Amino acid sequence: MAFDDRFRLSAHAVIVDAAGRVLQLKANYGDFGWGLPGGALEPGETIHEALVRECREELGVDVVVHRLTGVYYHAAYASQAFIFHCALPEGATIALGDEHSAWRYFALSELSAVQRRRVDDCLNYDGAVRSARF
Repeated sequence: MAFDDRFRLSAHAVIVDAAGRVLQLKANYGDFGWGLPGGALEPGETIHEALVRECREELGVDVVVHRLTGVYYHAAYASQAFIFHCALPEGATIALGDEHSAWRYFALSELSAVQRRRVDDCLNYDGAVRSARF
């Protein structure tokens, strides 16, 4: 890779409810699929700043960031996705932004294979940040 080459970076939140189900948002763009809250870094942002900004835009809430648990390469998007274990503040109410039409909590078994791997790594964090290629 040359010095001036570019590829994408994104930061995403794994947020679970009391039953251990994972929060996902339904996109109003692309394949209109379900995914973790978060998104692409803007020039000059850190991964933490991007995570908090994206979650605020998408959920209407400032998430509580606990830890970075994994970094995953997605060949289809030439992208590195940073996955963080997060929580909603006590008593928070989700207010979706324009990019999403719905939100709900999913059991781990309902997630795609890629999402399940990233979330499983996050929820079973042992102090080592994981990585994988998809």
